[in-house]
Amino acid sequence: MSSRMRRIAISVAGSTLTLSLAACGVLGGAESGDEAQVKGNDITVGLLLPEKANTRYEQFDYPIFKKKVAALTRDRGRVLYANAEADAKKQEGQLEEMIEGGADAIVLDAVDAHAVAEGVAKAKRAGIPVIAYDRLAEGPIDAYISFDNELVGEVQGRSLLEALGGRSGSATRIVMMNGSPTDPNARQFKKGALAELTGKVRIAKSYDTKDWKPENARANMKKAINAIGADRIAAVYSANDGMAGGVIEALEDAGVTDLPPVTGQDAELSAVQRIVAGEQYMSVYKPYPQEAENAAEMAVARVQGKDIQFDALTRDNVDSPTHKNIPAQLVPVVALTKENVADTVVADGIYEASDICTAKYETACAAIDLES
Repeated sequence: MSSRMRRIAISVAGSTLTLSLAACGVLGGAESGDEAQVKGNDITVGLLLPEKANTRYEQFDYPIFKKKVAALTRDRGRVLYANAEADAKKQEGQLEEMIEGGADAIVLDAVDAHAVAEGVAKAKRAGIPVIAYDRLAEGPIDAYISFDNELVGEVQGRSLLEALGGRSGSATRIVMMNGSPTDPNARQFKKGALAELTGKVRIAKSYDTKDWKPENARANMKKAINAIGADRIAAVYSANDGMAGGVIEALEDAGVTDLPPVTGQDAELSAVQRIVAGEQYMSVYKPYPQEAENAAEMAVARVQGKDIQFDALTRDNVDSPTHKNIPAQLVPVVALTKENVADTVVADGIYEASDICTAKYETACAAIDLES
């Protein structure tokens, strides 16, 4: 099966797919690790997350990761947590502090995948395994866990074409609002989206959005509107939900009342509400509990020398600009539209229906039988 077909197969997997180590018969494996000292439950795991503009990191990733480490270590394991707030230099300092502060393993979501490489190498020299989380950091990382990022872009691109209802060709102008140029994920999202969109629509304007910030996306969208004309933009590819919010604000500022289809990613609460209300066409729901929990399992297994567990969790392989055949786990994703809100983010416990269906959205929720 080609990698592209494998990704498409993954995309139709259920959002609650979970790797069961018990079913694999690997629980309790205890072979010694490569360079890290084998330890018991009294361990310290560092978690470095990149920013707070995207609400998922503080709201989901960190608390889920911390809870899973506690469960795996019978409440004896400790999580050192730091958020870089989109500052690569700040994150380099945080990584240095964790290396010097006695972390047994570090899970790293890099602000700048290239700039952090020396810090990763320093951790490696200190015998501390580093697991790249959500973004593929450069340097000698031990493993990588994320979502299939090209697939994310493909899902967004296909959804946009579906929303256009068969309209295509050079007259169908779209704007691409891509992510930060320092984020390798953004390049993969763009690549996947272009694989679906190229030759089918006209990409009238394309922007790489500094730091993924909604205000930067809003400014870029205003430029696109001025250059193209608001009434001539058929759709907007936005790489994530925060930027989708900025795009929609710019369209509304320009007097657009019948909004074109706008994509997103991350299933942020405000985006889910926009989807229910028909303001945003879709988002990509990435089951954060699975990613965070499995990252915690990978880190604990690595420190405790449970190589069979670790190998079971990293059955894929990826390449970074500096290293090849990195053990990896690629987690499935789901296209989130108003038709499956109840079956995804609500069913998985990410949000209660009451979180979504506030007074402003009660009528829209009732229209899709989503009752608070």
